[in-house]
Amino acid sequence: MLAVYGIANCDSVKQARAWLQSADCAHEFHDFKRAGLTAALLDRWIAAVGWEGLLNRRGTTWRRLDDATKASAEEAAGARALILRQPSLVRRPVVEWPDGSVSIGFDPARFAELKRRP
Repeated sequence: MLAVYGIANCDSVKQARAWLQSADCAHEFHDFKRAGLTAALLDRWIAAVGWEGLLNRRGTTWRRLDDATKASAEEAAGARALILRQPSLVRRPVVEWPDGSVSIGFDPARFAELKRRP
């Protein structure tokens, strides 16, 4: 089953879920602000797309961090630990597609391409 991960009030997540519904793509939604983010799930995403793509350095959560904390995220282990402490630092949405691929962010053309995969 297709799984969408993110935060319910995130505009990108809302757009992605609306697109999936309009394209008749059944999906499960996991709000990691409420339900949390496990190390195993984060590690799966890191293996699929890399930690650099997952870390959202443009959001308000990142901007609120002090410089020392930001500096700790300059390498993989530090970024992983920081994301586990503050899941809202994940770039959203993260989508796990039925074929096993993982995408980050919402792009209608990319979603259409991934939906067509067997």
